Amino acid sequence: MKILEMCEAQRPREKLLARGADTLSDAELIAILLRSGRKGESAVDMAHRLLGLVDGRLSGFVDCDAGYLAGLEGIGPSRASALLAALELGRRLIQENNSGGIVYTDPQQVYDRMIPRLKGLRHEECWIILTDRKLRELKTVRLTVGGGSSTTIDIAIIIRQALESGASGIILVHNHPSGDPLPSRGDIRQTDYLRDACSACSLNLYDHIIVADSKFYSFNTEKSVDIKKN
Repeated sequence: MKILEMCEAQRPREKLLARGADTLSDAELIAILLRSGRKGESAVDMAHRLLGLVDGRLSGFVDCDAGYLAGLEGIGPSRASALLAALELGRRLIQENNSGGIVYTDPQQVYDRMIPRLKGLRHEECWIILTDRKLRELKTVRLTVGGGSSTTIDIAIIIRQALESGASGIILVHNHPSGDPLPSRGDIRQTDYLRDACSACSLNLYDHIIVADSKFYSFNTEKSVDIKKN
């Protein structure tokens, strides 16, 4: 059924204005971003098709680049850019709400801060959170984007970022797309190298957190935590 053939109360745009955005399904919200459908496929149908490509998970769009989405049948550059822009605004909103000089006293705070950026990624990314002596966040920086199973930690860049920002401490964060947060031998080795480099420069490596969607591992506590079980 075309959207114009729906009763007005069930049309996504009218429904949002009358009852609020939180009453709409994921497909209906995406349909508003798409603005219109095409011959034989309404905007809602198109939205359902897009969700089917990512197993119904909004986080599945995180790893889709603009070229891939724009190349899908009926999508094109305009609809692809609207969808990706909305996703990025959502991530930035969460980051904004979780920032503002947060003081890190627990590894889960780091997980909560970074999960909007790392959830659902199929490649590894390495980030650093720079802090003062009281573990108050000064700056968060994405350092590298790697492949599906590894990324390079450039110790020289990390140290330079910290010194130029006037930071006293560093929290290293990277993700494991495999879903297993336990550190590899390479993770352990690179963490030891970074800790030694920090010590030589009068910096503190407060923690290294490995994020794996609903799980994370903290080098500081030497524990893996499953968020779903907490």
